[in-house]
Amino acid sequence: MKPEREHKIRTVIRQSQPDLTVILENINDPLNISAVMRSCDAVGIREIFAVYTKNYLDKRGLRLGKKTSAGTFRWIDVYVFEDLEECFRRVRERYSRILATHLGTESKSVYDLDLSQPTALLFGNEDEGVSAEALALADGNFNIPQAGFAESLNISVACAVTLYEARRQRNMKGFYDNHPKLNAEQQEQLFQRWSKMLKEKSWRQQDAIPVSKDSGPLLPIHLERDPESIPAKQIQPSPLTKFDL
Repeated sequence: MKPEREHKIRTVIRQSQPDLTVILENINDPLNISAVMRSCDAVGIREIFAVYTKNYLDKRGLRLGKKTSAGTFRWIDVYVFEDLEECFRRVRERYSRILATHLGTESKSVYDLDLSQPTALLFGNEDEGVSAEALALADGNFNIPQAGFAESLNISVACAVTLYEARRQRNMKGFYDNHPKLNAEQQEQLFQRWSKMLKEKSWRQQDAIPVSKDSGPLLPIHLERDPESIPAKQIQPSPLTKFDL
């Protein structure tokens, strides 16, 4: 590995935000998933959660190829669920609260939230938004203030706006420079994980991983995955676009 490449990877790792994540509920457009992943990578998120409960999305497999997200699939772990409650349970094992995007009487402005705290941000389906079931399970909801006639933003845009507000707040507290979220040992472990992935070109270890109630514990982002635990084959739905999914 060239010194410049190693420096870039180590810088990205040092700026990672392991206590910030995104949950996508029934998102059906691969382009939106792609855009969300690019935003996640840009602010240092290293894992996301996707849950599919709608019949027309049943058993959607996710395989994030080189055309998707400009290659950010290599650096982000994607977990896929078909059970909403199981998804929330697993997320809460790693993040202290789940906040949903929802325009309601009790929703707060995203700019009034403290996003420097451990947080999972939930974004819903393009047409229906976050489901009532998910809202009932969430710890709160928020909106993005708007001055126009449109009532909502595209899901990928809403995600980007929210994540960059989180980045602004976290940057003010030094989480991207003087006070990194990963300690030195964890940073080195993640560097070794990514180095091995690059050396062996083991892209399959970055396939989205289906999770059920019977699945084992989810590993922290810095620990290497057991190749035997990665599904050998995933269900491939009919593509909605020319992008890999």
